[in-house]
Amino acid sequence: MRPIIAAAMALSILSANTAGAQQTKVLTADKHNEYGLVYSLPVTALEITVTAVKETCIAGPYAKYAKKYLANDNIIAESGERWTMQTVEVRPYGAVDPDSRYLMQLKPGSTTFISVDQDGMLLSINREAESQATRRAPETAAPVRQLTGKEYLKYVDEDFIASQSAAKQAQMLAENIMEVRDAHISLTRGTADNMPTDGRQLELMLNSLTDQEQAMTAAFTGSTFSETVSHTYTFVPEEDGDEILFRFSDFKGFCAPNDYAGAPVKISVNVTAEGSLPVDDKGQEKQIPKDGVRYCIPGAAQIAISFDGQTLYNRELEFSQFGVIFGLAPNLFTDRKEPSYAIFNPVTGGLKELGTVQ
Repeated sequence: MRPIIAAAMALSILSANTAGAQQTKVLTADKHNEYGLVYSLPVTALEITVTAVKETCIAGPYAKYAKKYLANDNIIAESGERWTMQTVEVRPYGAVDPDSRYLMQLKPGSTTFISVDQDGMLLSINREAESQATRRAPETAAPVRQLTGKEYLKYVDEDFIASQSAAKQAQMLAENIMEVRDAHISLTRGTADNMPTDGRQLELMLNSLTDQEQAMTAAFTGSTFSETVSHTYTFVPEEDGDEILFRFSDFKGFCAPNDYAGAPVKISVNVTAEGSLPVDDKGQEKQIPKDGVRYCIPGAAQIAISFDGQTLYNRELEFSQFGVIFGLAPNLFTDRKEPSYAIFNPVTGGLKELGTVQ
C-alpha cells in the first residue's frame, strides 16, 4: 500500500495553539458486552501545515500617465500574483488502525476498565484518560481587504464618467489628487475654511483624505495586497522512499502533485529504527503473554521535507507502523489487591506509564 497523501483543508489560517479534542470513553466489562472490551491501536500519521504569502498586484488603468501627471514611473505594469512559501509545521498524531482490533476478555465482577477515544483507540487501563488532541481545528481566517483597482471610482464625478478619453480622465483624476493634497495640507496647518471642532473629527477627515489620495494614486501606480494562506496535508509513512506531497508555484501557489505548473515539494522517509521485542535474561525474545493487552513498541524514521533544493523540515520521529506489537499480562490489571494501571501514547500506541493503582 502506498502512503496516503490527502489535501485536508485550503485557504485557511491555522493557529499553532489550536487543536481539535476527541472525547474519551470509559469501557467497563458487563453482561451486555459479554465481559469483553474491544480496543484498537493507532497508526502514526503526520499533519503537515504549509503557510505561504500570496501577494496580488493590480496594474492601474492610467499607468502610462503616471510619469506625466504624478512624476512617478515606479508603477506596476502588469497584474499578477506572487507566492512565497513561509513555514512548514509537522505534527504527528494517532489515527485508528482498522486492522488492529483486539479483545480484552474479563470475568464477571471485574472492576477493570479501559479508556478509549471516540474511535476506540486504547488510551489507558484502570485510569481515565484526558481528551486527546487529534487533527487541528482550523480557525476562521481574518478577512483580507481585497482590492479591485477600481476604488478610485468612488471619488470621481459625472464629467469623469462621461468622458470617453483615457487621457482626459487621467488629467481629471490627477487634478482631484492635487485638490485632495491641498485640502490635507490646509487641515494640517489649521488654515482650512471649515476646520473641525475637535481632534477626533480632524482625525477622521485626515484619514478620509488619505484614503482618497491612495485610491486615486493607485489608478496610476497600481496597488498590491498580501494575504497569508495555509494548506494542511495528511501523510501516513509506510516505507522508505520519497513522495511528492504537493507542488508549489511562484505564480500559482499550491498545486496538486500532478500539476506541473509548480515545482515538487517532496517528503522523504528514512526508517532509522525498527521496534524490537523485549528480551529475557538469556537474550531471548519474550513471548506475548496469553491474552496479553496489546500495545506498540514503536520504531522511528527520519522525515525530511524539501523544496527547490532547500530542506524545509528534517526530524526523527517515532512511528507505530515501524514498530512491533507486544502485550502486558492481563492479570496485572485484574489483581484484586494491587491492580496496575497503564497509560499509552495516543500517537504511537507505546507504553508511557505503568504503575500500581493507589
